[in-house]
Amino acid sequence: MLAMDQGVVEEWLSEFKTLPDSAVSNYASSLREKVSLVPALYKVIRENYSDLLEPVCHQLFEFYRSGEPQLQRFTLQFLPELLWSLLSVSAARDPHTSGCIEALLLGIYNLEIVDKDGQSKILSFTVPSLSKPSVYHEPSAIGSIALTEGALANHGLSRVVYSGPHLQRETFTAQNRFEVLTFLLLCYNAALSYMTATSLQSLCQLSSRVSICGYPRQQIRRYKGISTRLTVTADFLVQLITGIHYALCNGEVDLGSKALDDVLYRAQLELFPEPLLVANAIKSSLHGAALKSNNREGARSIQVEITPTSSRISRNAVTSLSIRGHRWKRHESQEVSVDSDAALGGTGLPEISVTGASGERMPNGESLRPLRHDGRAPPDSDALGAPSEVSAESSTRGQEVRRQKSVRRMVESEGSGLASTGRSQH
Repeated sequence: MLAMDQGVVEEWLSEFKTLPDSAVSNYASSLREKVSLVPALYKVIRENYSDLLEPVCHQLFEFYRSGEPQLQRFTLQFLPELLWSLLSVSAARDPHTSGCIEALLLGIYNLEIVDKDGQSKILSFTVPSLSKPSVYHEPSAIGSIALTEGALANHGLSRVVYSGPHLQRETFTAQNRFEVLTFLLLCYNAALSYMTATSLQSLCQLSSRVSICGYPRQQIRRYKGISTRLTVTADFLVQLITGIHYALCNGEVDLGSKALDDVLYRAQLELFPEPLLVANAIKSSLHGAALKSNNREGARSIQVEITPTSSRISRNAVTSLSIRGHRWKRHESQEVSVDSDAALGGTGLPEISVTGASGERMPNGESLRPLRHDGRAPPDSDALGAPSEVSAESSTRGQEVRRQKSVRRMVESEGSGLASTGRSQH
């Protein structure tokens, strides 16, 4: 470590101790102007045997305990580097060099799991419904959802998942290590929009190293650090992927892509379903569009496809008004057809009265024939004393009349059916 960097760190350590409580807010805002401070602190954290490591960790804990949001975010930006220092030292089985880092991480954890009154926090997360649009999905893009009884019963209901209460920890063990680290990453991801580019790069490097150390991909990445396999959990990888997704969309394209592939590689080896699902979903949603953005300045965001503000109601939407208009149009078109046929001397829909000998009108031009005693009709109408021959032209006309009347009845029944359907929907 250079003497200049050491001087910057020592000056930073001394000025906060003499600071009155009323000047903490102004001091937190002035930290942005100290450009050389953050790189110097990164060097201290990476040197496990540095004499400044213990006072730096103590100072960062005092920042977090102060309750000032800007000072807390200043401490959180070093979290990925602190996690890697802890994991690498644990893998090397040299816990004596990481005592101050363990104390810092446990202190942040114990502060975050309780509220201002000292009561355990219970975090709640609302799971979005797939039937309603969000910034992450479109119901129309998913496809038709079967309207089963269960789906209708759950429509519009929000599912809330709770986390906590969490137990306080005084030391790291093999059983609780990743429980604490996963919760700390959750706190880090909650402040992602305030993290610097250096912090996002450190997160991507942490993700790659944790995923590939001790596996064949370490040779491909040409990483010459520790070669011991690090134990991870599915929840820990999911929190890493959340931060990688944000880094991908905010300028860290190369490191973010490699980190996402490495975490997906480790999830495949471990057969973790949750990281596999989240990582593949992010890769499918990007489609190369978000990766084109290489702007590290300006607004921080995650690029997703959202619903446009213009209306998407189809012009062919079935409403009660459209049903009535459809029925009227069909009636008008048929009346015009009948009038045009009559004007041309055709046989549109004339009123034809065909009666039998007894003078009774029968439908469709059929005549009334008397039946014999055995129930069969006589061969012709000679017994009635009336001619029974019908010309071929009259027979054709009768068939056309029956066909058009049948069409009209079908149209009327279709219109009434659509109208009743519209009323039931409303």
